[in-house]
Amino acid sequence: MTLPPAWFDITATDAAKAREFYGALFGWEIAVDESMDYGLTRTADGMPGGIGQAGDASPHPPGVVLYFAVDDVDAAAERAERLGGECLVPTWEIPGLGKMAVVRDLDGNRIGLWQR
Repeated sequence: MTLPPAWFDITATDAAKAREFYGALFGWEIAVDESMDYGLTRTADGMPGGIGQAGDASPHPPGVVLYFAVDDVDAAAERAERLGGECLVPTWEIPGLGKMAVVRDLDGNRIGLWQR
């Protein structure tokens, strides 16, 4: 069974300006968690996502990453590496929400893995 993306993440060189841009462009409501400088979006169709800050404190370069749901994020990251991909950001836990990791596919695209 193929599932749609579970989350999107936009990492920007100026997260505040990016949140203003996307909010105005698409009419998104964006709630900012100041402790992480991360804006949680609320889109019309309910697609969950966020807009964060790139930089020295972030392992994420500017760009967009789609996260796909997996049963076991660690196993999926290992499988991606066996298939020729690369784990860019090892598994980390979002307390109370789930686990995430980011891998690079064979063409250099960053793909997120999400486990609830």
